Amino acid sequence: MAGRRSGSAVVALVVLLVALVGCGGRSAADSATADVQRLLDRRAAAVLDRDARAYERTGTGVDFARLRAVPLAAWSYRVTELRRTGDTATADAELRYRVAGYDRAPVTAGRTLRLSRDADGRWSVDADRPARKSAQQLWDQGAVQAVRGARSLVLGVGQSGRSLRDFADLADRAVPAVSEAWGTDWSRHVVVLVPKSLEGMAGLLGSPASSYRGIAAVTTGETGAPARAPADRIIVNPDAFALLGGLGEQVVVTHETTHVATRAHTGAATPLWLSEGYADWVGYRATGRIPSEAAPELSRAVSQGQLPQALPEDEDFGFTGDASRLARAYESGWTACRLIADRWGESRLGEFYRAVGEHRKRAGAVAEAMREVLGTTPEAFTQEWQEYLRAQLG
Repeated sequence: MAGRRSGSAVVALVVLLVALVGCGGRSAADSATADVQRLLDRRAAAVLDRDARAYERTGTGVDFARLRAVPLAAWSYRVTELRRTGDTATADAELRYRVAGYDRAPVTAGRTLRLSRDADGRWSVDADRPARKSAQQLWDQGAVQAVRGARSLVLGVGQSGRSLRDFADLADRAVPAVSEAWGTDWSRHVVVLVPKSLEGMAGLLGSPASSYRGIAAVTTGETGAPARAPADRIIVNPDAFALLGGLGEQVVVTHETTHVATRAHTGAATPLWLSEGYADWVGYRATGRIPSEAAPELSRAVSQGQLPQALPEDEDFGFTGDASRLARAYESGWTACRLIADRWGESRLGEFYRAVGEHRKRAGAVAEAMREVLGTTPEAFTQEWQEYLRAQLG
């Protein structure tokens, strides 16, 4: 009996030590993570409640003033990792937010937060910045101004109210123009971000400024996105946009709005000549511009006997390449889509676009869509496109 009691006591002691060491070690880390998560939950609630004092009680209040003008329907953090050193810590977190009236699902952004703990053991946020390799958010660049259009929301930093209103007017005209060409099976409203400079645009895209020099605007978004995917953002390069005339401004915004409308039907199978060419076709559709006016680089090449032998490859659309080559790529895509609209009809062009996007892979997608929708082959279409270029640009 004594032996059995002694053995039970030893086992109980070992179990108790394991519980104390093991669970105690985990609970210390888990406790800190849980405390930081609760802090960020309070911070998120303060953002949604527009409660500046509550926000300041969680730490630095700089970001609150900067994003005050952004209409938010949701804002939350999820701590993914906490690295603690004494009374300081660095947290990696996933920020999820929705712009009210525009985003059907949250936009997700990686954030890195520096934190400190006071003598009473309370954590507070000292800094909240984009995570490594993550793009900036507009409020990271300064105080955001907002202008609402009938079909648009324009958010800007370092811009005048008049400038933002002009962008809203451009977007409000673009939305019905796109719907007339593409149809109404899309959100029919857009969010436009206007940073202060080219560098600001690059920051929002998480890329070097050199990648977008001379590019007036781009549209972000996931290709083949489901209906509840985060809304696309049209991001403007104000430096390049300022060089455009009135017609050019409208064409650019309508082009980018087309990408928003067609995103759910644009996938891995969609070549850039089709996605960019279609967006240009919609952009120029109601302008009355003839091919030689809308495609000057391609027109020059054709007139010099340099007829393209094939539709452009995706790499021809690289922003860092030769400017003339890039222009010819866009103009080639536009003329190909214009040919389809002229030869087979505008509705058939939209059907062709959707048919290509239904494929999961690039191989065979264009050929099958051409056969089923246009009744032709890529080889025959290329020959017809070349004849079209000779007739329109030669």
